Amino acid sequence: MSGFVGVVVSDPSLQGQFTQVELRSLKAKFVSLKRDSGHVTTKNLPGLMKKLRGLHEVVPEEEIAAFLSESYPDSDQEIEFESFLREYLNLQARVSAKEGSATAGGGGAGGRKNSSSFLKSTITTLLHNLNQAEKSSYVAHINTYLGEDPFLKKYLPIDPSGNQLFDLIRDGVLLCKLINVAVPGTIDERAINKKRVLNPWERNENHTLCLNSAKAIGCTVVNIGTQDLVEGRPHLVLGLISQIIKIQLLADLNLKKTPQLVELFDDSKDIDEVLSLSPEKMLLRWMNHHLKKAGYKKTVNNFSSDVKDGEAYAYLLKALAPETSPETTLETKDPDERAKMVLEQAEKLDCKRYLTPKDITEGSANLNLAFVAQIFQHRNGLTSDIKQVTLTQSASRDDVLVSREERAFRMWINSLGVGSYVNNVFEDVRNGWVLLEVLDKVSPGSVNWKLASKPPIKLPFRKLENCNQVVKIGKELKFSLVNLAGNDIVQGNKKLIVALLWQLMRFNILQLLNRLRSHSKGSQGKQITDADILNWANSKVKTSGRTSRMESFKDKSLSNGVFFLELLSAVQPRVVNWKVVTKGEADEEKKLNATYIISVARKLGCSVFLLPEDIIEVNQKMILTLTASIMYWSLLRQPQPEISEASEPSSMASDATSDIGSEDGASTAAPSESEEANSLSDSLSTLTTDDATSNAPAAENGNDATPDAPLAENGNDATPDAPPAENGNDATPGARPAENGNDAT
Repeated sequence: MSGFVGVVVSDPSLQGQFTQVELRSLKAKFVSLKRDSGHVTTKNLPGLMKKLRGLHEVVPEEEIAAFLSESYPDSDQEIEFESFLREYLNLQARVSAKEGSATAGGGGAGGRKNSSSFLKSTITTLLHNLNQAEKSSYVAHINTYLGEDPFLKKYLPIDPSGNQLFDLIRDGVLLCKLINVAVPGTIDERAINKKRVLNPWERNENHTLCLNSAKAIGCTVVNIGTQDLVEGRPHLVLGLISQIIKIQLLADLNLKKTPQLVELFDDSKDIDEVLSLSPEKMLLRWMNHHLKKAGYKKTVNNFSSDVKDGEAYAYLLKALAPETSPETTLETKDPDERAKMVLEQAEKLDCKRYLTPKDITEGSANLNLAFVAQIFQHRNGLTSDIKQVTLTQSASRDDVLVSREERAFRMWINSLGVGSYVNNVFEDVRNGWVLLEVLDKVSPGSVNWKLASKPPIKLPFRKLENCNQVVKIGKELKFSLVNLAGNDIVQGNKKLIVALLWQLMRFNILQLLNRLRSHSKGSQGKQITDADILNWANSKVKTSGRTSRMESFKDKSLSNGVFFLELLSAVQPRVVNWKVVTKGEADEEKKLNATYIISVARKLGCSVFLLPEDIIEVNQKMILTLTASIMYWSLLRQPQPEISEASEPSSMASDATSDIGSEDGASTAAPSESEEANSLSDSLSTLTTDDATSNAPAAENGNDATPDAPLAENGNDATPDAPPAENGNDATPGARPAENGNDAT
């Protein structure tokens, strides 16, 4: 198996400024412009550059043209791809410098925007200066939690001063193990390729498993692909590790894990609002709760400038561990000396791992957040006398099911790369904005942003306007919304919100599958239905020589997992290790199989968000999402007819080609696979669709899309090495058309 070769730039320093996903997207746009215009010059390039991420809605076309004319006074001079990349970086740097000076004071809305949640921020390449302090802290974390791992212990501890971390990342095992440390049980270790030397195929599988699993626990990985991990790109690796570690550190900052947190809220607080708080906001509230009790007069609003003098830490440790907190810490006037004393006290609580005195005084936001989270883990100072724990202790089976579905929808939305990060679906969608962002992703151009109001929204009728537009668009997409009104969303009606999100996901996957069908000979405009997905799966298993069959997506025999393992083996024979598969008779065997199925599907390239319990209990919605995602992955790689209509197969072949197909091939793809299939694959990983997709028929979306109708899941993260198909299309995630902000009060 030959190694993957992506878009290669002759200048190594320039190559290192972009991920392969970004390079392929930029290359595709550049080639398209050159094909349409014959030449790329300062006359036609500004129109392309104004749409690019970091420049969209920030720099007008005229200003870009003036900037380019400084380097290219001859407007007819042809610009090559590498020159285009350099000018793009130069423009980004100019914009960053301009924004930096505008927000230097740190106050106002700009300051709040820059202190956004780490989970909301996608891994980007605008700034590549590695933070050695953060790197050292992450290495210490890895050495601590994985030092005794049977497979990794021969490679640990890692020396933080060199490149050992990035070299060790290249085979994918360490990142998979780190994800399991953050959220135990996410990856079935039987699915990880573990041996001393992995071939390119096995390495790619591990990284695909890693990225799909990272998305499934809440990481945002829009701009990173498997090849970036294979190459060990430092800024991308550290960005991903940072998110994984923080998810681990903040895992207990919710009422389900730590019900004592109700102590932070008064009785009048709406419990749904409390549940919707992000882990960071909950940590800040916890910190301020103790600071107030200790007599600290200020309010800490961030983990950077507000803690730089170390005074807040001195008060916090005095409140939580008075036995280790001498008065001299508060009396000290020198911030450096106070920071040193704070860490000496924290070390007695085993809380020093993540930062140095310099990190405190310089206001390193990531490391300070990790430090406070570690203090919370070791001594949260909350009483054991709980006032309102009943809400977290008892739940009906329906409540548990809704909670699991809420998680799946939340992870799916966060994987789209929209501007908002969802912490609790039922609370965060109530102003309508997030739903409009999702609609704009799955059906580009459907949202009238002039009529939308962007958060924070103080006036209730503005929220209702947003939600009414959501319902209006849903009806235009032929969703079944008979009992849903905008006010139901504003009021947080869980059942109806689940029904709406269900249909959004189902619409998206059917739309993508139908786009594949549109390239099929003899498709005759027929739309893919749930029955087609069912028939395809049964046919695939049968033709592989297996005997399993599912009668429907709620067939109870599916609970043992055997059918899905046979389906996965049918689409990729080498991906299932039958030596570790159980018969699925006892409950424990069913769980082992279900866990293995999810990891194998992600390893293959399917971006799925279900849990093992969804397979064991045969959750009809999640079963369909799993089947559809496997189907999509398979269809992208096998252009021969695969879809059956009423048990009769119809032709299903892709005849699309691409100008840059010779440059972009996935290591897991068959040599005959078309470039457009690759592009579709990557579009599904973020569930974004380009204009061609948005024109695809709705595929009977509304016919049975009631709250109990089958849902098609975003199937394939596909070959993350495949071209991005307008992934991150032109603008930053969640960027709006030019009229976006005009009326967004």
